[in-house]
Order: sequence, then C-alpha cells, then structure tokens
Amino acid sequence: MPTIKITRRSIAALPSPERQLIYYDETLPGFGLKITPTGARSWIVEYRPGAGGRGVSKKRLVLGPASVLSPEQAREMAATTLAQAKLGADPAVNRATERADITVTALCDRYLAEGCAMKKESTVKTDKSRIERHVKPLLGHRRVRDVQSVDVDKFLRDVASGKTARDVKTGKQGRSIVTGGKGAATRTVRLLGGIFTWAVSQGLRDTNPVAGVAKFPDNENERYLSSDELSRLGNAILEAETIGIPYRSSDKRTAPKNSRSKIDAYAAAALRLLIFTGCRVSEILKLRWKDVDLERGLLFLPDSKTGRKTIVLSTAAASIIAGLPRVGTYVIAGETAGQENEKPRSDLKRPWTLVCRRAELANVRRHDLRHSFASVGAGGGMGLPIIGKLLGHADPATTQRYAHLDADPVRRATRDLGTCRRWARE
Repeated sequence: MPTIKITRRSIAALPSPERQLIYYDETLPGFGLKITPTGARSWIVEYRPGAGGRGVSKKRLVLGPASVLSPEQAREMAATTLAQAKLGADPAVNRATERADITVTALCDRYLAEGCAMKKESTVKTDKSRIERHVKPLLGHRRVRDVQSVDVDKFLRDVASGKTARDVKTGKQGRSIVTGGKGAATRTVRLLGGIFTWAVSQGLRDTNPVAGVAKFPDNENERYLSSDELSRLGNAILEAETIGIPYRSSDKRTAPKNSRSKIDAYAAAALRLLIFTGCRVSEILKLRWKDVDLERGLLFLPDSKTGRKTIVLSTAAASIIAGLPRVGTYVIAGETAGQENEKPRSDLKRPWTLVCRRAELANVRRHDLRHSFASVGAGGGMGLPIIGKLLGHADPATTQRYAHLDADPVRRATRDLGTCRRWARE
C-alpha cells in the first residue's frame, strides 16, 4: 500500500482507483485514507489490540468519512485510538458496542460511505435515492437492533400504498415526483436486505430482519415491443433524422408554421444500436472508437454494469457504426466531441421522447428496447443461456425473466402434432 504525507492538499490530488486502495500516513503509523472505485473516502486506523506484537492480528477501525472529518481531526482520532490500544483496550470492540445502538438512518449513511465499494457509481446513486425517499422517512428513527421482520413487512406495504409519495423540489424549477408503488417497495426492500446483511457483517446485528419477508412480484420491466411497434419506431427515427417530425398542434403557438423537430445522425444511430444490440443506454453512449472492431464485428466494453464484456454485432449494427463519421473519442459524438476534455453524450431523452410520440408508443422506456431484443431472440428459438450471453447477464437467474417467451419447445410440439394429423388423414 502507498505511503504519503496526509494533508488537505495531498489527498485532494488523489484519483479514484480501479480497486479499493489505502494511502497510509508517513508521520502516524497505522493512520490512513481508504478510497473506493466509486470515489468514497474514509479515514481508517490499524492497530494490534491487547499486548500487541507480531503474533496479534491487526484490526482496522473506520474513523469516519473524509467529507465530514478533516485530516487534522482524523489524525487526532487515530492517535487516541492507537493510545487506547497500547494501554490494552480494543477500540473496535468498544465501537461495536456503541454502534449497536445506532439508528437506521445512521446505518444507511455508514453503508453508503463504507459498504458500497463493489458497486457502480450509478447503482450507489440509485441506492441513495431509495434510502432518502423511502427508508429514512419510514424506518430512519428506529434503532437497528430493534427492527424485526414484522417492521420490514409493514414498511413494504406502506411504500406500496404510497405512504412515501410526494413532490420533491430539486432546484429552482426542477422537481421529482415520488410515487411509491409495489415495484418500488420490492426493490427498496431488496436494498434494505443488503444493508442489513452488511450490518450483520459489521457486528451491528446477529440476524437479517429482511430474510423471509415476502415481496411483491417486480414486473416493472415486463415491456416488449411487437414487430409492428418496432417498425413504427424505425420509421419515426428515419423521419426525425431526415425531414424532421412536425410539431404537435399544442406547440404551434411558439413554433413557426410548418416547422419540424430533427435529431442528429449520432442520436439516430444510438437509438438504432439500442434496438440491434440489446446494450444498455450507458454502454452505447460511452462506447469508444478504440473499443470497436468492425473487422471481426465485436464491441469490447471495458466497464459495463456487470464488468468487462464483449458484444457480437449483427450486420445491421456493424453497418450503423461504420456509417458514422469519427469525431473525437466516442462513437456517439456529444457536444464536446473532439475537444481536449471530451465527455460522452449525457442522454437521449429528447430524441427518444420525440420518436416515441411520432410512433405512438406509450409508456415505453429506452431500456425496454433491451428487453425487446431478448424477446425476439427467445421467440426465435434461442436458448436462455445464449440470450444471457447476448445481454451480458452475470447471473443466469436474471435471464429467467424471458423464460416464458422461449416458444421453441411449443413450436416443435405444434409442428409434430400437425405432422401426426397429416399422417392420420393420409
């Protein structure tokens, strides 16, 4: 592990590592700064309890997040901890005893700061939103040691019934409407189960109160586009890219007569690639030219949701990419394409809303194109293991949601029965 002189200036220059890393202080042995790939920073101190010596295993104590404690404050706490250990005390045991009485709010804050090292930044952001909007309002005041399965069950039903629903202001003009519902309840309870599992590993509880609590079926993602819907969507993308889509009648007060909305070639290509590859939106928007191998028809994604993976391109998908001008680092060029501090395109919300309106597609999300891609494969007779590989699922259980679409065995049985009937007539 690297050793540095820990100061405000030195830690400000430290980047987020690819894996968890601890920088130890040059002046106070055992004192250090832990940094995770998500950017979370926590002060730690390591010591040997009791009599000490090489024969005693080291213990690591987290002092607190770097966003709250300054280097000077953390160093002072570390020095006190080390002094206690030299006098024969075990600060980690004392801390566990103290923290056994913490609230669910405090537990969630600790989990976000210390227990999410293996999670993607986007996943942590979603977790934080669910914690702030559902967990803290309903369970935040409860003591961690007192939460029982019956409390979790009530929490599930309260979120499902909309008890946490509200209109949240996010800025001068922004707002976020929290609706709750059965899907949100199920996903939040799953997160709560992970938080309490971490609490058990930290010695804050002996058991997980979420275990055994029945959850609602999570069918939010069950949306597949039919052949007709995909055809209408394709026509809408072409129209938006070429002549533009007419403004709605409600827009004509502010829009010039006969005006149309257009999308650029990169936005159109991104939408088509979502249809033809089954990739996630972020995977397409962050796709770099150096990760594209058109000669072999492959995409090498270095950092997808499930880690490094390879995408096999269809002829249509490869043709879409080959037809794009190379401007900058990313295949889907954004506003900063070609500039020194180039960033990937942030989203496709406006183009997606425009083409969906033209194609008359209601309640369809961009992520639904991924499910539609899988449904076409399942309906065409591909096995679930192949579909899982195409979508990059790390867990085979994730692919099971498409099992009811795998009609190949039914088609074979129908064909065989039809043949039997023909023979009977002959």
